[in-house]
Amino acid sequence: MMKPFPVAIGVMILVAIFFAIDLSLRPYVLKIILNRIAELPPHNVFVYLTGPVIVYLTLMFTVTSVYRLYSYFVDIKMIPQLRQYIASSIFKILLNHSHHYYQNNFSGSLANKVSDLISCIPDIIRICIDRFLSNGLALIIAFYTLWQVNIKLAFVLLVWISFFMLVSLLRLKRLVYFSREWSEGGSVITGKIVDTLSNILSVWLFARQDKEQESLELTLKEVKNAEIKLQWTYFWIWFSYGYSHVICQGLSFYILMQGFQQGELSVGDFGLVLTINFAISDFLWELTKDFSDFSKYLGRISQALQIIMVPYEIQDQSGANTLVVTKGTITFEEVEFHYKNAKPLFVNLSVHLEAGQKVGLVGYSGSGKTTFVNLILRLFEIKSGRILIDNNNIQKVTQESLRQAIGMIPQDPGLFHRTVMENVRYAKTEADDQAVIEAVKRAHAEDFITALPESYQSIVGEKGIKLSGGQRQRLAIARTILKNAPILILDEATSQLDSVTESYIQDSLWTLMQDKTTLVIAHRLSTLLRMDRILVFDQGKIVEDGTHKELLEKGGLYKTLWEAQVGGFLPETR
Repeated sequence: MMKPFPVAIGVMILVAIFFAIDLSLRPYVLKIILNRIAELPPHNVFVYLTGPVIVYLTLMFTVTSVYRLYSYFVDIKMIPQLRQYIASSIFKILLNHSHHYYQNNFSGSLANKVSDLISCIPDIIRICIDRFLSNGLALIIAFYTLWQVNIKLAFVLLVWISFFMLVSLLRLKRLVYFSREWSEGGSVITGKIVDTLSNILSVWLFARQDKEQESLELTLKEVKNAEIKLQWTYFWIWFSYGYSHVICQGLSFYILMQGFQQGELSVGDFGLVLTINFAISDFLWELTKDFSDFSKYLGRISQALQIIMVPYEIQDQSGANTLVVTKGTITFEEVEFHYKNAKPLFVNLSVHLEAGQKVGLVGYSGSGKTTFVNLILRLFEIKSGRILIDNNNIQKVTQESLRQAIGMIPQDPGLFHRTVMENVRYAKTEADDQAVIEAVKRAHAEDFITALPESYQSIVGEKGIKLSGGQRQRLAIARTILKNAPILILDEATSQLDSVTESYIQDSLWTLMQDKTTLVIAHRLSTLLRMDRILVFDQGKIVEDGTHKELLEKGGLYKTLWEAQVGGFLPETR
């Protein structure tokens, strides 16, 4: 991740080294100044102090210049690009996860994880180099400097720092654990809030505001307790730090006074030792805060990566070919499939769909119709067997080319929080406005679109919330018409339309179906009368196969379904 920024990382390391040296160097120059002040008569001050003062001021000027260099290479050149790189890389990973992955993770929680990585990774890099590396070197140099003054002073510093580090390390495991727990709780809260607000209509219709509030309060309480435990851990670290520092300073004063009394230490040594001690005290105090932030950031990063960086469930094989559909035949060969931790749904399922056939899929809910088309789309991976399109195993072609070859109109169309034009053009981004408008006309959607405040440039809202169900469905149909893929899947494509509009659109869909292999999932069996073939599913098996007339004459499950319809729809169960 840091490979694109070698210069910036190099500057960060050089600045860290410079800071470490400066922490002891300037106090040493100050020692020289104080010793000369103590020894010289007033009229010789400028003669003897000008040099050391110039050195001291030069160091201050250099420090300022180095930090400006740091700001340019790190704050301006690296950090914005690093955040962009992280966001782009993580988003690319998320886009390639499977359908099952998104069934098990809140979209709001995932967005929060991406936000954590964008903000925390640059911060943890700063802490590791600007604080841990720099301060570690500073401590080594400071220890050597104090050793040169008096070995006892160096020993006191070493004992104090060792005690502080020991306490911190003993608390590290708890810090990381509670930080991760607190971070995960924050993600869960975000996910719950997004889930509730995105289903606010259901909350109102069932009058469940109190229940949703109660559920959130329970999670908030758990997160609060995790944060309290985390803060208690920090409290004991800071407690031991603060009081041990007082003892360290007291011992340093004692050694300085004793050394001065015995003529072994000078006035300048007081300035050198106390300045270094106060500097170490300040950055160790900051280090405790940095350690606190580091543990939080590490918890958030590790928790986010643990969820985002899971192996892909479905991947393109090495050297996967691009699927080019010339006919549109679809073949299932002894396919076995079951959902995770569920009993087998398809066992040795075999069926062949001819090119250009219009095939209806019927059966009770849960019989396997939707799973059948999802497997063709490779939204889930089969356990064994093969699914072929034009004799091409779909597991050996790229997922992108497979889905480009299939147009699907789902029962619940997914629309983006974008304009009408952008939502329809999503099917074919290179299409011009006229092609989009033509697809809209064929979907009988032009009348309601032109009545919108900004016509084709109107924002449809999140998931198309500003539109009615029928309007959303017509946009989905227009999008599929524009895509014009050789294989077409309709999942109750007209279920949300009124009868008049449906009759118009059925004609458009029928025209669209020509020369395409088409699969139609329908609960309203009257929509399947013109199908070339109907597959009847029952508990993961195709129990009947034929035309509407043939299946009625058989007197099997299809006839039962047909006769059981009320208002033209199938019952949900037997």
